[in-house]
Amino acid sequence: MKLFFREYPSAKPNAPVMIIMHGLFGSCDNWLTQAKLFNQDYQVYTIDIRNHGLSPHSDDFDYTFMVKDLVEFIDDHQIQNPIIIGHSMGGKAAMNFAIAHPDKLACLIVVDIAPRAYNLEHYTIAEGLKAITIDTLTSRNEADEQLARFVPESDVRQFLLKNLQRKSEGGFSWKFNLKVITEKLSNVGVELQYKGTFDKATLFVKGNRSNYVKDEDTNIIRQYFPQAKIEGMDTSHWVQAEKPQEFVTLVHNYLQSL
Repeated sequence: MKLFFREYPSAKPNAPVMIIMHGLFGSCDNWLTQAKLFNQDYQVYTIDIRNHGLSPHSDDFDYTFMVKDLVEFIDDHQIQNPIIIGHSMGGKAAMNFAIAHPDKLACLIVVDIAPRAYNLEHYTIAEGLKAITIDTLTSRNEADEQLARFVPESDVRQFLLKNLQRKSEGGFSWKFNLKVITEKLSNVGVELQYKGTFDKATLFVKGNRSNYVKDEDTNIIRQYFPQAKIEGMDTSHWVQAEKPQEFVTLVHNYLQSL
């Protein structure tokens, strides 16, 4: 699958390449601020994962397909040894990619997700999005009011509703493939789909006020990623969005230390 992407060229010649993967119900545009900070030192690509943003829709939706898409993207752009950053679902996709193709990347950075299974059966965000009456919706405010019954945090609703787009004939539609994503949500919560280890530089950045990466996850992280360094930031799950400059500085300092 040919993924939609945005490119942020670096002013530095021969700058290392960085590929950034968003989380569930996100898009490459969520990383605009961070990409513009990173591209002072790196050639940055932000990609829309299949069924998200402006990438194609497909009934096939699991980590093996996400890995294949990333291989195709790297090969199509003739990228050598990129730094790969992924948040949440994007982080799980990046971990799977690193285990399956350790020769295709130089460094892995995982943001607030661990290499274990998560139970998404009662994922209220998915229920909230399905509850929005998209076919009769007349305004973004109406969508916000409907979503607020499930998602009380206004900043999270604002993030999610960036996926609304106006149709040329009037009304609204979703950019993402809500039907397939919600039908196959269990595929997002599964453990890693490949056996092996990624024995190269790896950084895990967790939100200290998030419950996605717990202290007891350290052992399984090190089983798959022996060189893993784990850093915490004073944020919830959306680490890079809550403190973009601090996040970029942390990642940059780590990469410079290698």
